[in-house]
Amino acid sequence: MNLLNVLLQAAAPGGGGSMTSFLILMVAMFVVFYFFFIRPQVKRQKEQKKYRESLSKGQKIITIGGIHGKILEVMETACIIEVEGQNRLKVEKSAIATDSQDQLTGEPAK
Repeated sequence: MNLLNVLLQAAAPGGGGSMTSFLILMVAMFVVFYFFFIRPQVKRQKEQKKYRESLSKGQKIITIGGIHGKILEVMETACIIEVEGQNRLKVEKSAIATDSQDQLTGEPAK
């Protein structure tokens, strides 16, 4: 009810115009923040989650620490990867950043 009174006073003629423009400015700022910051971040998080759920045996990956490897086994929350020298590491799925890519063409490694 109090918010309604503020809005009615802002719409009334005589001195309430600054409140109306302030509210419009605040709404516009929220819309800008949503479309330029919040929405893209949520979209990236969904894509990353989908990628981590689709990991499969034999896929070449890079961890967030920069370790390149090939997936040997996929578990519920972790993966066992093979790195150079036939060494095996157990890493959390959340630590896997991306597919290994060919540096020249940008295509996924085979």
